[in-house]
Amino acid sequence: MQIYDRHEERTGVQEAHIYTPKTDIGCDFVMIYGLHDLKNRVKQWKNRGYIIHLMTGVAWGEYQDYLYGKFDGIDHHDEGQMERGGIEINHGKDIPYMVPSISFSRYLTAKLKFAVDCGVEAIHLEEPEFWTRAGYSEAFKREWQLYYREPWQDPRSTPEAQYRASYTRMLDRLCSELKEYALIKHNRLLRFYVPTHSLINYSQWNICSPESALIDLPGVDGYIAQIWTGTSRTANNFEGKTRERTFETAFLEYGIMQELVRGTGRRMWFLHDPVEDDPKHTWTDYRYNYYRTVTASLLHPEIYHFEISPWPNRVFNGTYPTADGSGREGMPEDYRTNLLTVMQTLRDMKQDDVKWQGDVTEIGLLLADSAMYQRIYPDGDPREKEGRVTFDSFYGLALPLLKHGLAVRPVQLDNVRRRAGYLAPYKTLVLSYEFMKPDSPDINNAIAGWVRDGGVLIYVGDGRDSFHKIRHWWNDGVDYADPAEHLFEACGLPRKPSEGIHAFGRGFVCYMDAYSADIARSADLADRYRALTREGLAKLGIDWKASSALILERGPYNVTAVMDETPTSVPYTMKGSFVNLYETYLPIVTDPVLDTGSVGLWYNLDKLDKSQPAEVIATAARLEKYNATARSCTFTAKCAAESECVIRMYVKRPPKSVEAGEVSITSDYDAASQTVLLRFAGSPDGTPVKIKF
Repeated sequence: MQIYDRHEERTGVQEAHIYTPKTDIGCDFVMIYGLHDLKNRVKQWKNRGYIIHLMTGVAWGEYQDYLYGKFDGIDHHDEGQMERGGIEINHGKDIPYMVPSISFSRYLTAKLKFAVDCGVEAIHLEEPEFWTRAGYSEAFKREWQLYYREPWQDPRSTPEAQYRASYTRMLDRLCSELKEYALIKHNRLLRFYVPTHSLINYSQWNICSPESALIDLPGVDGYIAQIWTGTSRTANNFEGKTRERTFETAFLEYGIMQELVRGTGRRMWFLHDPVEDDPKHTWTDYRYNYYRTVTASLLHPEIYHFEISPWPNRVFNGTYPTADGSGREGMPEDYRTNLLTVMQTLRDMKQDDVKWQGDVTEIGLLLADSAMYQRIYPDGDPREKEGRVTFDSFYGLALPLLKHGLAVRPVQLDNVRRRAGYLAPYKTLVLSYEFMKPDSPDINNAIAGWVRDGGVLIYVGDGRDSFHKIRHWWNDGVDYADPAEHLFEACGLPRKPSEGIHAFGRGFVCYMDAYSADIARSADLADRYRALTREGLAKLGIDWKASSALILERGPYNVTAVMDETPTSVPYTMKGSFVNLYETYLPIVTDPVLDTGSVGLWYNLDKLDKSQPAEVIATAARLEKYNATARSCTFTAKCAAESECVIRMYVKRPPKSVEAGEVSITSDYDAASQTVLLRFAGSPDGTPVKIKF
């Protein structure tokens, strides 16, 4: 493990509380949440060496002074999001979800100038969200008229929505004005980031957000992928069985989020949460699902920045129900220690040597922002409640492949127009227009060109989606029944081709005449879908053999997941000698057997650099002043208070003595691996450690 400078900002947390030694977990930066007591909190965290960011909600927050007219003398309650019947949509008492009006934008700009004056280096404008059931407040009606230049229409009478345009306009104004303010007044380049849930989660939870439209804003420097147990445990359907599938869902969520930065040079942090917003679960549940989200994120090696905890105060100081339901308990000590180890390990995930182990095939699954806009069907539609919660149309295409060992990569359909050659990295793509729509015919033309040049397109759809009838380019002056007809025509096929495989140029279109949501509910349809996919891959010379294991090598780290729920779900033996990084005391394991349904993070001891006299493999502390010679190894270990610090190291020779804080401690030396395990009480002020050989 290397020693990294904090200015690389590889790991960070968001925290509304003041600094405490117990939550000093040794990351690079702190996003101070909210504007209350800001100067004091900035000073406290900065004095402990952290880089300071600010995070605040852009759709909701403690903005009562605006609501009640203290800001400008005007009552703004009519700007809260509202559903039918005048029902307000709130995040809490006196905290409505706001319509992104020009007035609200001016208010946020004024408030955030104070944060700039306090010295923050970056601002995170969190969760620009608009609920699909909203659209009935007076402010929304005004925004509708401003955008469409026509009278407001009941959103349930038409699926067209301008929420995305409103939020992009608002964020563009905020970023531009505040960047200029910081540069003129403080000669400081201010950065802006947008923490946002994934397109998959927002579609499943019936929320609209800008998502890929954020790419078009030059003032946005990057994003945080807000994916954690709370989003990823949302149940979905696989072959007719509805249940939580935290790993699989998180894998897909992180996958679509990396598409916001691919090829842009912008930064993405992947978020994990050691607990979650729902306080009713046990520590065992939180820990089980935390490892699944971390593992899922690490299977996307292009991203190596992480938000390692929202609200560390609720993690390290929170209490949650006991397993027997008799009361509440604080964090188990072994989870605390291992959590700190995983958090430090995440700072070492920028690795050049990355590859899948075994015959893992990547396949792209196209997903568009428009999936968010057709989650509530118009009044009278017979499928108003069909699959709304489980998002069957998407998972019916994703899970049957992922569960059988294909690395399914969600691909942002909207980006096809933004970047030439965007689809080039993919040889096979899956697509359906039954739950989303392409914004323009250019997208279909680009896909057709990709097929002609040798790509294999697997299209699933039967044309039954009622949203095909919305007013859009495929039926405005032309007579296509749906956008798929235009796509097939662009690929040299009849508008309604026969089911099967059709050649086009050097590529192929594989067509399945089925509604994608039905595949999520039927094992027979899932088998038929996989058979077509297998035939399509064979056209590329790929012999897809179903597997239960996904194993990615990131430098010395092996990231592992073994699927369950399929006939091919069997344990997998990983050959070699490894350190189990998900176990508190970092045991050495030879040829570990990976059970079905398991996830893992392992350090491959065969990849140790043994040219040095000592090498840190894993640590629960942030290490500074590291120096290793043939006779000794010294460093300072900064670890959260009230935590045990655990460190496993390679040492060329067995230690003669070990001191931590000038006190001799015992060390557990493993001769076979030439590693030593150190354990001592953690301190955020730093514990000097000296090992003599």
